[in-house]
Amino acid sequence: MKNTSRISLLVLMVGIFVLSACGGTPEATPEAVEEAVEEAAEEVTEEVTEEETTEEVTYVDGIPVHGCLGSAEDAIVDLECQEITVAVENAYLPFNYIVTETMQAEGWDYEVIPEICERLHCQPVFVETVWETMIQQVQEGQFDVAGDGITINDERDENGDFSIGYVNTVMRLLVNIGEDSFTSIEDFADNPDLVMGTQINTTNYETAVEYIPEERVKAFDTFPFANAALLAGDIDAVIMDEVVGLGYQGENADVLELIGSAVTSDELGFYFPEGSDLVEPFNLALQSMMDDGSLNEINLKYMGPTFVLTYDEVQ
Repeated sequence: MKNTSRISLLVLMVGIFVLSACGGTPEATPEAVEEAVEEAAEEVTEEVTEEETTEEVTYVDGIPVHGCLGSAEDAIVDLECQEITVAVENAYLPFNYIVTETMQAEGWDYEVIPEICERLHCQPVFVETVWETMIQQVQEGQFDVAGDGITINDERDENGDFSIGYVNTVMRLLVNIGEDSFTSIEDFADNPDLVMGTQINTTNYETAVEYIPEERVKAFDTFPFANAALLAGDIDAVIMDEVVGLGYQGENADVLELIGSAVTSDELGFYFPEGSDLVEPFNLALQSMMDDGSLNEINLKYMGPTFVLTYDEVQ
């Protein structure tokens, strides 16, 4: 429809120039008419080409599949359409998840990483894996990079490399509404009858056992299991990143709440195999997104008050 309109406009312009030539206007020589027609045709061709090359994302088993993004001419660093395998859990609001209604993957990672590839002229290839093995898989080189909002810490940095931090996050306690036996993790630690839940192999677990005896910390394979145990009364609180906790409240906002001040504050970053050549290009792309405000816009979209998707709406 748009292309037809532009072609019609081209025909109209040709007609105007021809009529002007017939009317004897000095500027409307045959050469001028031919030149104007060529210029108009070039504009139409450029616009049509631009429309035809706009990427349309397709989905395979619910995962978005991209071609090569960006261009060599505009790239901050030209990765020459290199495929970048990206590890995601698809079970971690707001970073990556499968929306039940559409059965398609969405989230922060699915917007930021393609944008990075736009700036680096590369092709993101998202691969679902489980959190329990993700860090080790990256360290072994099974993936080029991991998303999933990974906390930057020294232990992980010893066997892999991190990008610059893209957001700061805090940990808080998720509890049943009306909980009054503690107001902080220190209060929780002082009561030997209380049990804390969290996800295994996370910095949340590491933080929990810093404050609470390990036998009183129950680790679950995923946060949804920990959340279900909290609702069932099998545990007394769940320690998690605040942005994730807000998602877990969801339809349970009438029975669950986050309490207390921040337990700790950490930076999140992308995780790479040790010595990866992708770290510096990713850092440059992230920094450019920080500088032009696009990263802040995406962070607000997924981590701000307008993000309303909950775990009740995802797989």
